[in-house]
Amino acid sequence: MDQHQTLGTPMSNPIATFETSHGMFAVEVFLKEMPITAGNFLALAKEGFYNGLHFHRVIPQFMIQFGCPFSRDPMDPRAGTGDPPSGPIKDEFPRQHRLSNLRGSLSMANTGRPNSGGSQFFINLVNNPYLDYFTPGSSKHPVFGQVVDGLDVIDAIGKTATDREDRPREPVEVISVMISQA
Repeated sequence: MDQHQTLGTPMSNPIATFETSHGMFAVEVFLKEMPITAGNFLALAKEGFYNGLHFHRVIPQFMIQFGCPFSRDPMDPRAGTGDPPSGPIKDEFPRQHRLSNLRGSLSMANTGRPNSGGSQFFINLVNNPYLDYFTPGSSKHPVFGQVVDGLDVIDAIGKTATDREDRPREPVEVISVMISQA
């Protein structure tokens, strides 16, 4: 059985529903626990920033990555290098909420430099605790959500054939992201 993390009580965190070219999935967004990272994601989703973007990186048995503005054209060689119009956000590494990079969790992508996260995030296909900000090592990726429905869609995206740069050969589009209260 997979580990699953959820926070708060029912109706306490927003739900983001992703309509993709491979089906739908829903995510609990940990706004109360991760206000900077989750708040940034929610603001971008509400303004339609993510609509029409494509998953630009798929690594089976690891993760799928999304949220680069250059991925609107899934063949753009810059896909994976862009920031949102508002620029990067401050790293959020709270002591009181140690959310691990478990299967199905959403985690902020970054360049490896401090305060370099923005619009890009990844969904863990397997448990990847070595990416946690509270573990030793250089990778520091804060978790700000958890898939609560449609993990089969995530798994299907994770099995997409890719080229040598981990880019899906057949584009995987996020048609829309809708935000609602749980």
